[in-house]
Amino acid sequence: MKRISILVPTYNEIDNVRPLSEAIIAELKKLPQYDYELVFIDNDSKDGTRDLLRQMCAENKKIKAILNAKNFGQNNSPCYGLIQTTGDCVIMICADFQDPIELIPTFIQEWEKGYKIVSAIKTTSKENKFVRFLRTCYYKLIKKFSDVEQIEHFTGFGLYDRSFINIMRDLDDPTPFLRGVVAELGYKRKEIPYEQQLRKAGKSKNNFFTLYDLAMLSFTSYTKIGLRLATFVGLFIAIVSFVIALIYFIMKLCMWDSFNTGMAPVVIGMFFLGAVQLIFLGLIGEYILSINKRLMKRPLVIEEERLNFEEE
Repeated sequence: MKRISILVPTYNEIDNVRPLSEAIIAELKKLPQYDYELVFIDNDSKDGTRDLLRQMCAENKKIKAILNAKNFGQNNSPCYGLIQTTGDCVIMICADFQDPIELIPTFIQEWEKGYKIVSAIKTTSKENKFVRFLRTCYYKLIKKFSDVEQIEHFTGFGLYDRSFINIMRDLDDPTPFLRGVVAELGYKRKEIPYEQQLRKAGKSKNNFFTLYDLAMLSFTSYTKIGLRLATFVGLFIAIVSFVIALIYFIMKLCMWDSFNTGMAPVVIGMFFLGAVQLIFLGLIGEYILSINKRLMKRPLVIEEERLNFEEE
């Protein structure tokens, strides 16, 4: 009997984990031809989620949990959870009910047809329209400048065959970007459109800094445009500055003392060039930071506790 693994990353989701587990199990019971395991990986929740997961694991041995020693970020924790599952395929679902549970049978049907990856694509969303617009701009920018294919509006929600999970396990990358790995190294995939729902309970844990970190990870991992842009903009400014300096020198020679603009152009030029240099120093710093994290070879996650895995 084939086994379906369901992975649910959590962080402060005490109001969602139990109703979500009940909904997932009810959906899986409609597919009695499959065995299943429901794996939660908790990123050091502080709201009682971990205690609730312990209770749920005691009630049902098919529910498993990995409790991280600390918060390792919204990227590392799900990637680590994927490679800890034991099923023939893994379906990753958000804990906040924004990913429709009803798509689980559809994912499995496409997997049985031979697709190794079934990725759910957010064609519409009930989130803030302005936020949706910013996300769309981000995806299109990354897709345009990336060295490899990128998937627009793909959050990781979908099904992954065991063969792809083995690829993830062998990556040896301390900061893997799952969406990029799926696009770059994944097998032929099936895309399933869906409408992203609003959170059922609780508040989103994302903020500007977490979203910026994720954006920079994809930007520095799959594009060279930042470094190329620094070179081209620097060259352009150098040419423009030389032309302006030449014109200023000629006008000064021709008009002598009557041509006097004071120090304003010099001050403005200094501030402009300084700002450009700082922007590109920061951008280059992001690439160096990405390289540094990979060279340190730190583990994706350090576990504090795991529940029900000893049954295997």
